[in-house]
Amino acid sequence: MRAFTEGLREFYVAPYRATFARAQRDEDDLFTMVVLAESLGVPNPATWYTLELLPATYDRFHDWHRRMGMDRSPLDSISCC
Repeated sequence: MRAFTEGLREFYVAPYRATFARAQRDEDDLFTMVVLAESLGVPNPATWYTLELLPATYDRFHDWHRRMGMDRSPLDSISCC
């Protein structure tokens, strides 16, 4: 019975897995953009609060700037390539 339930769940969930992954990636990209906005030259009224989040974005920075279409890091202070 458990295998049938898991198979049924997979049947209904599988078509939307890519959609949810894409939505998660878009939200992560937006979060990174908001955190790095001041560094990229975009005025950010919440800079004081996003400053604490910078270390959380460093490990994914390379993937982010490649997805955004930038061959090299747009920031002089962060060189990852």
